[in-house]
Amino acid sequence: MARYTNPSCKICRQQGQKLFLKGERCFSEKCPFNKRPYPPGEHGPRLRRRKITDYGLQLREKQKMKSIYGVLEKQFRKYYYMSTRMGGDKSENLAILVESRLDNVVFRMGFANSRKQARQLVSHGHFLLNGKKANIPSILVKPGDVVEIKESSRDSKVFEGLSSKSAENIPNWVSVDYANFKGTFVSKPKFEDLELPVDVTKIIELYSK
Repeated sequence: MARYTNPSCKICRQQGQKLFLKGERCFSEKCPFNKRPYPPGEHGPRLRRRKITDYGLQLREKQKMKSIYGVLEKQFRKYYYMSTRMGGDKSENLAILVESRLDNVVFRMGFANSRKQARQLVSHGHFLLNGKKANIPSILVKPGDVVEIKESSRDSKVFEGLSSKSAENIPNWVSVDYANFKGTFVSKPKFEDLELPVDVTKIIELYSK
């Protein structure tokens, strides 16, 4: 399955809620969802949302979570199977697994404005993981792992002003040293701290069939 390449804001409009796919822009007045909180298309403003079946709800929640983290179906299904072998709550396991992806950790550390940008930066080889080159966005980061911007990339325009950035609004499961262009994945996040706009239990129900 090919990766979604159309405007991200259309996904939010289709789902009927903000999924915060474009980082800071989603919190600004420029966010298209603020002006057009209805499905895309010429009939969007007049389109009535139909009552959704249980299967439809499960499918919608899966699509939302895949869109938020930019994960394709094959990879997402792999995370589900991993979550079933971990013990404990499968919903929490699934959420923590996708949250531990390298591209997401880069985003959480504030090295990118969105997960999409973080995925591109990782793919282009701008980061090191524990001192070694890491250009695969789906690498799962473990507690204690150090994510660092390559020295040769630090002067890039995309990281401009990063060394003087304040580490405010950074989640408590990561720590960041912007002056040295690095951060540490301190611990796995708690499920309740993620505040995902997704009912992950519906996704587990879908895959469990």
